[in-house]
Amino acid sequence: MSDVPVRNRLRELRRQFHRYPEPAWCEYYTTSRIVDEVERIGVDRLHVGTEAYASEHRMAVPDDTTLREWYDRAADAGARLDVLESTAGGHTGCIAVLEKGTDGPTVALRVDIDALPQREADDSEHLPAVEGFRSTNEGVMHACGHDAHITLGLGVLDAVKRSDEFDGTFKLIFQPAEERAGGGKPMALSRHVDDVDYFLALHVGLGHPTGDVVGGIVKPLAVANFEARFHGESAHSGKNPNRGRNAMQAASAAVQNLYSIARHAEGMTRINVGRIDGGTAPNIIAEEVRIEGEVRGETNELLQFLRAETERIVDAAAEMHSCVGEFEITGEAPRADSDPDFSRSIADVARKHDSVTNATATSEFGASEDATYLMKAVEERGGTASYAIVGTDHPAPHHSSRFDVDERSLSIGVEVVSEAVTTLGS
Repeated sequence: MSDVPVRNRLRELRRQFHRYPEPAWCEYYTTSRIVDEVERIGVDRLHVGTEAYASEHRMAVPDDTTLREWYDRAADAGARLDVLESTAGGHTGCIAVLEKGTDGPTVALRVDIDALPQREADDSEHLPAVEGFRSTNEGVMHACGHDAHITLGLGVLDAVKRSDEFDGTFKLIFQPAEERAGGGKPMALSRHVDDVDYFLALHVGLGHPTGDVVGGIVKPLAVANFEARFHGESAHSGKNPNRGRNAMQAASAAVQNLYSIARHAEGMTRINVGRIDGGTAPNIIAEEVRIEGEVRGETNELLQFLRAETERIVDAAAEMHSCVGEFEITGEAPRADSDPDFSRSIADVARKHDSVTNATATSEFGASEDATYLMKAVEERGGTASYAIVGTDHPAPHHSSRFDVDERSLSIGVEVVSEAVTTLGS
């Protein structure tokens, strides 16, 4: 084990992860750096790649060309060969296990590790650009704080390792593909959560400033990411457009009508089409068009309603324009609320720290997270789960090119979460 506590290197570690972001299931270099740090801390077991989850249940896995491109990038950046071999084919992520006694509970902390397809700002008002830790992978960015989450997780692991108070087993789950809602399900269906008594996930920011801590979120939206493909027939758009079957028209009709799905009396519903690709030239009837989007519902039942309506509209739009439509759910996460007692206990721990200016038991989430798969899996086996927020000032919204975190929040998060964990096992 290193003599230098991770808490003394939080800023350095966060900036390393921020500098090298990778998208869902392509987190090869990130996993390699995590393994480096976990081995430096010293754990009893480390499950990497397919050892960490039920691989057959992965969702939103990129095509082989994309996976290979990021694998090669990671190799060129210096990722370890043994880790690359264990994660090949998009099997990124890992689970570290500490055993510090047999009488106490099993406590798990989950942090997400993937980045977003977002170009990072490079001007003089963006701190990562000014101080030299802006993304080196152009077009990909840690725009939601997952670099901070990884760092917090490592800090907590080190603190629990050094603690004389914790009696039990501590598992740290480094989950890939959260942004695509593709990694929570395979980890929930693995054997690793079967014995978990207490499960905790966390997020930084979300409108809560530095010094705030929320013990557990409530009312996360259930979410499903989808992809729809429209297959038509190409033709000359001037000479004989009648001989074509216009996939662009079909896709446009689908998008227009998807946004008109009626609001539901039983709760919030959301829909967004975030990407559309297709066509080849202005004078060619588009033969193939693809759209990507998401639906969210306040309840799991509302999500099922939105899924069914979306598929119905895709099929109807394709038929209207004599095309063939295909509909696929590429990622999904249910709603799961934090346990109120567990949330209060985390807030109670936070109030003991001078660095915490405001601690509340619960807050409405209003977004979505596939950690809910793990929460539900633990609860179904009789365990308890919560999803905490560590406040951080962020100069721009999550998922924007100027997103950044206040690095003072890293030490606050490590202090509060590690004490919450050790309290459960003392």
